[in-house]
Amino acid sequence: MPRKYVYSFGEGAAEGRDDMKGLLGGKGAALAEMTNAGIPVPPGFTITTTACTLHRELGTIPAEVSRQIDEHLAVLEQRMNRTFGDADEPLLVSVRSGAKVSMPGMMDTVLNLGLNPEAVRGLAESSGDPRFALDAYRRFIMMYSDVVLGVERSRFEAVMSSARRKARKQTDSQLSAKQLEKVVTAFEKIVLDRTGEPFPRDPRVQLRGAIEAVFGSWDTERARRYRKLHDISDALGTACNVQAMVFGNRGERSATGVGFTRNPATGEREFYGEFLQNAQGEDVVAGIRTPRLLVELEAVLPEAYRELQDIALRLERHYGDMQDFEFTIEEGKLFMLQTRTGKRTGIAAVKVATDMVDEGLITREEAVIRVEPVQLLQLLHPVFDPAARAEHEVAAVGINASPGAACGRLVFTSDDAVAEAEAGNEVILVRHETSPDDIHGMNAAVGLLTVTGGMTSHAAVVGRQMGKPAVVGCESLRINAAREQLEVGGHTVERGDWLSIDGTTGEVILAEVGTMPSEVVQVVTGELDPAKSTIFAGFQRLLEWADLTRRLRVRANADTGPDAEVALALGAEGIGLARTEHMFFGADRMPKMQDMILARTEAERRKALRRLLPLQRRDFIALFKAMSGLPVTIRTLDPPLHEFLPNPTELKVEIEVMKATGKSKGQRKADYEARLAELEAIYERVLSITEINPMLGWRGCRLTILVPEIIEMQARALFEAAAKCISNGVSVDPEIMIPLVGDVGELRRQREVVERVAKEVEAKLGVHVNYKIGTMIELPRAAVTADKIAEQAEFFSFGTNDLTQTTFGFSRDDAGKFLGRYVDEGILPRNPFVSIDREGVGELMRIAVSKGRAARQGIKIGICGEHGGDPQSVGFCHDLGLDYVSCSPYRIPVARLAAAQAVLHERGVEELRTRARRNLRYKTPPTYHDTALGHDA
Repeated sequence: MPRKYVYSFGEGAAEGRDDMKGLLGGKGAALAEMTNAGIPVPPGFTITTTACTLHRELGTIPAEVSRQIDEHLAVLEQRMNRTFGDADEPLLVSVRSGAKVSMPGMMDTVLNLGLNPEAVRGLAESSGDPRFALDAYRRFIMMYSDVVLGVERSRFEAVMSSARRKARKQTDSQLSAKQLEKVVTAFEKIVLDRTGEPFPRDPRVQLRGAIEAVFGSWDTERARRYRKLHDISDALGTACNVQAMVFGNRGERSATGVGFTRNPATGEREFYGEFLQNAQGEDVVAGIRTPRLLVELEAVLPEAYRELQDIALRLERHYGDMQDFEFTIEEGKLFMLQTRTGKRTGIAAVKVATDMVDEGLITREEAVIRVEPVQLLQLLHPVFDPAARAEHEVAAVGINASPGAACGRLVFTSDDAVAEAEAGNEVILVRHETSPDDIHGMNAAVGLLTVTGGMTSHAAVVGRQMGKPAVVGCESLRINAAREQLEVGGHTVERGDWLSIDGTTGEVILAEVGTMPSEVVQVVTGELDPAKSTIFAGFQRLLEWADLTRRLRVRANADTGPDAEVALALGAEGIGLARTEHMFFGADRMPKMQDMILARTEAERRKALRRLLPLQRRDFIALFKAMSGLPVTIRTLDPPLHEFLPNPTELKVEIEVMKATGKSKGQRKADYEARLAELEAIYERVLSITEINPMLGWRGCRLTILVPEIIEMQARALFEAAAKCISNGVSVDPEIMIPLVGDVGELRRQREVVERVAKEVEAKLGVHVNYKIGTMIELPRAAVTADKIAEQAEFFSFGTNDLTQTTFGFSRDDAGKFLGRYVDEGILPRNPFVSIDREGVGELMRIAVSKGRAARQGIKIGICGEHGGDPQSVGFCHDLGLDYVSCSPYRIPVARLAAAQAVLHERGVEELRTRARRNLRYKTPPTYHDTALGHDA
């Protein structure tokens, strides 16, 4: 029996189900689910992702897939009592993409397919509205030519603009039938001129072309960029949905729109969205026209509005999540075209999840798995400082589409946004409206501003998903693309000028406005009473639920007392990495550090170290006090020496300038000669210890084995700090971590020094300090000899940055120049410095864990590289059975949530509800005025 490639839906029966997203795509599965639930869905059929994969491999639609498409098309004709290509009662269809994972606006859609001049006349007669038929045809030509034939959409838009101007009309819907006839003629001429062929007349040829274009849209540049940004597999492919057309452009009793069951920006429980009368769906989402608020539909089409609200709430109850839906109303009759899990901001994600627990719609575990860990970072983003904000006038106000403050240089194109961002500049991308082709610029920008569009436009939806502040529909703006200028309220600003936007209020300010910490950060730093922040309350509740679930502990990478205090407030359970070399970068400390490094004798070096000792001791006391008994892992000195040494080129220049100019006026000759001799001596010393490859040179234990007085000083500072804290009633749990160990002999030498100093301090101060000595596993040799190293180490901490560097042979400082290309071309699935390379680096980690635990029972193992804050890497660490991850303070909430999700995924708890579905047909859904949402029968 041949494999099934096409599944039907509509008229109360569907061959698919919601749990078939991998095969039918999210849209096809949702259409099937709604059909089975008795929700009004125009009938049609879904061509599977498997067919897309075959098309990608063969470059064409296989014969068996074509045969099944023809079969289902015949069934659709029977259901609709219309014939494809009929001159009297033509069947028209939409052709839409739909991948397993939602990719808003990234792939292609064609509406009104099946029209040709004969069918247009038949549609005009059957509908009694020639203008409607011509409007549908001009839309079809524009979309099909753009998506399938590759004719630039701008050419058609120019014709429409000219037609509106000549007719003195504001919108397309105001053009008459006669005026649209001229538009259609002009469109057909564009196609002939650009392709050398007339616009296709045969509906079956049109359908095959559209299906192939939808499959092909999976591999467009914008779709690939989107998948890369959101870590979506290229192998998934897209399904293709062919569905009978319903028309929102059949007059004032027709409409189309997009809605959400809750506010996707704030998470508030409100019926939220937008619609346009006498329009088709592309008009809403493309941002070409600024639509009306969905609540206004009640006054225009009250019966359809009430039915829509009822269905939306039923869908939310069924899926147990906020829904994003599309609908069309044709002459008063409502049809649902799509439902899917709604994209939302981080603030909204937390609020929706916690509110739905309170409403009884989902469990706490479902709430924890519902929020993407990186979304929590959005709750830590800065907002405008009210004092700084008050100094500037608001130039314009648009629609507040995605919250947060953003300030940057003005750019008008996505390519410019990328170029400026790569140069280290923050930019605001300003467009008339964004399109899927702008995805790279939107990712590069810190904020988005558009002239047109609404809350469900492309810029708004993608901005919320990316966590970028966005203001849309700011119609008082005027863009002069040729001059690269923006005009608003009598002011003109140019490319590169400062611009600030507030995605929470919709305000646009033509200046650089200062920012301040977010509510959550203000609470954790003690600047705001927690009781005054509902945002913090939801944030805290979600993470408390995560903490009840996770097994992995979460520590912080923190080098100072204030950093440690912030980390503790954000939920850190200790410090997993205190980088002692970072403690010497201050202006008051760097000279002392340089004196120590440049010292020529041990006596000179010990003299310099005596000056550093009290500073180091003070640093350790601050960390111990902040953590108050929680473990504090202190890494001994691991400096690439060039970071502390004077620049040899600058020294040489200074020397040559002094020689060329001689002593300055009034300067004593002896002073001049002494200074010149000093500079020359420093220059010679710098050259003598300059390394060819500093990242693999005198680093870590190599330096302190050759110069043991350094680790002596650090150990003395640590034990003296611990003893003082203990004497003052502060509990301490120090862990001394030796970096860059490749052989057990290195660790043994270092351990001997630390233990000797510990005994000396204990004898001197009379205070016993419990401590552990361990090492970083950051070299391949350390990983494969972990059993030997564990004989001397009470804990391991994976330094995954260096382990990645040394495993691949990549310089992490230079790899950014080519790793993007590696990922784009599929050589690597993702940047290994962002997410752990499981096959290589991960396998070394697995070996080290196995050998280390076999050699030392109860050895503590964690990770302290930057991967400790990456959700995928946290999941991998859970799978490996590590004890903890350590990351930068502001990524601690991300790691806490990711660690909990790793447990829930292990248990099989997925995003969709795990308990039995409620029957949508018979359950009485709540209303937006029902305070007991989720608790009714």
